Amino acid sequence: MVVDDDKDFLYLIQQTLGKEADFDVCSLCSSKKGALPAALTDSPDLVLMDLNLESTWMDGVETARAIRIETNARIIILTSFDQPEIILDACRRAFASGYVLKNQFSMLIPTIRTTYSGITPQALLICSLILEVLSPAERAVLDQMLGREITLHSKNKTIANQQSNILRKLELSGKRELCHIFSAYYTSLPRENENSGTLPH
Repeated sequence: MVVDDDKDFLYLIQQTLGKEADFDVCSLCSSKKGALPAALTDSPDLVLMDLNLESTWMDGVETARAIRIETNARIIILTSFDQPEIILDACRRAFASGYVLKNQFSMLIPTIRTTYSGITPQALLICSLILEVLSPAERAVLDQMLGREITLHSKNKTIANQQSNILRKLELSGKRELCHIFSAYYTSLPRENENSGTLPH
């Protein structure tokens, strides 16, 4: 599925992907309004999302985030921006799995293939940025919430508060959304109390 308000670029992507025998473009959207309904209907594996969709870059972020939360699709951000801090912040907010600069169009097909196949270096980086908002104790609790075997030594009330803080900081509604989002990053999550017992920096 491709979402981009530049119809010429949308056509270019369609033609490019159409040459790949193992690719199937299930939806083309030129506005944020139709993107989520299309994703819910067509259930794409991947969504290519224009960052600067319609009026601001936040339109692309919000639309990508909604699709990631509501569907099983992984998100690849398309952008004309060349500022790494803007791109990575957008990917973090959208829970994206990767990004492609529009002026590096030759990277589109390889990025799609590697993202579909599993965890990529881009996904590892984005995951680490998402985790930066959590304290070390909260990351340990997150590990447990995601089903990993880990011993927590805090009181139950403290753990419950930390679980609430995790959901609040990540702006997620509950454990189901949390597990769904991190399924795209699961193997990249650091294990708390592993080896030295500290998080990598």
